[in-house]
Amino acid sequence: MLLMLLQIVHIILTVLWWFIIAQAVMSWLIAFNVINTHSQFVGQLWTVLDRITEPLYRPFRRIMPDFGGLDLTPMLVLIIIIILDGPVLSYLARLAYANGMA
Repeated sequence: MLLMLLQIVHIILTVLWWFIIAQAVMSWLIAFNVINTHSQFVGQLWTVLDRITEPLYRPFRRIMPDFGGLDLTPMLVLIIIIILDGPVLSYLARLAYANGMA
């Protein structure tokens, strides 16, 4: 049961990782004027990605120093997701397996 819960957490973290990557790439495309937010599809996609990622970024933006136009918050959140998804989840899975909770 616990391993199934850990797999669900892994899937959620993977999906969040892809949302952050998509939002970062889209922000670069908008910044370099490759795509335009005046397009209805692009605007809606940007709004959806922003609503998904902004709650993840908000706590870290409060403590991150201002780098001018460079926002390193997505990279910080990605690093945290990688740490949670890799070492933390695998440790919890090994712990569950060793204690017969698998």
